[in-house]
Amino acid sequence: MDQIKTYLESIAPLSEPEWLLFSSKLQHRTYEKGAVLHAAGSIENQLSFLKRGIVRFHFPHEEAEDRDFTFAFAFEGVFFSAYDSFLTQSVSQYSISAVTPSQVWQISFQDLQAIYQMTQIGNTIGRIVAEELYIAKMKREMTLLRDTAKERYLALLKERPQLIQHIPLKYLAPYIGITPQSLSRIRREIS
Repeated sequence: MDQIKTYLESIAPLSEPEWLLFSSKLQHRTYEKGAVLHAAGSIENQLSFLKRGIVRFHFPHEEAEDRDFTFAFAFEGVFFSAYDSFLTQSVSQYSISAVTPSQVWQISFQDLQAIYQMTQIGNTIGRIVAEELYIAKMKREMTLLRDTAKERYLALLKERPQLIQHIPLKYLAPYIGITPQSLSRIRREIS
């Protein structure tokens, strides 16, 4: 739990009673590669902290996994969830799956709401994490609208090399908004 405590304390000072309350609500789970952590068509009830592994956010294709549309990834040391579903407690349109074997700490919607009610720091941390997610989402959307496919790939090489190193092309290509064949061509051009 040290990893999650360090992350939270990087956002705001955390008293020992606040940490004990928060940590008492966490559940540790392990997922195999390919496991679905959250399924499209269900309500997200967990906010997760990725202790180890990589997960992807995708619109599943009913006929074949290779036709899924991947639109985001989460790596070790961050919070993730089907956040829109989590916040509104409504059905999600997308799934979250483990790209690699993954370990997560999870807190339920109900437990997080209780922490928000019982502590001021919970509200502060929740707001800052939500702001960080919003900024990352806006940056990604602007890149998709403004940059060429080659520019998006080069930016990934520079800013998020772990994507290039650990994510299969079939997931990476739709993430940057192109086909796997176009991504292969771009990779050949810059090698």
